[in-house]
Amino acid sequence: MANTPQAKKRIRRNERRAEINGARVSRIRTFVKKVEAALAAGDKTAATAALAAVQPELARGVARGVLHRNTASRKFSRLTKRLSALA
Repeated sequence: MANTPQAKKRIRRNERRAEINGARVSRIRTFVKKVEAALAAGDKTAATAALAAVQPELARGVARGVLHRNTASRKFSRLTKRLSALA
């Protein structure tokens, strides 16, 4: 158990940050699922719109430190590849 005031404060802070970061990752996942659902339905226009919405969300996740730069790049690349194969 934390004894110093600083350690106690870090525990409180880490709990708050974990909640915020979890919400950010969940939001990104939701956006990615929208693209995947549109791709599965074969709806190219909806998939294109959803992909345009997911790109800034992935970039925001990288900027906020909840996603690694390469992970976001890989996700976007794979979604783009699936969209172009839909034609």
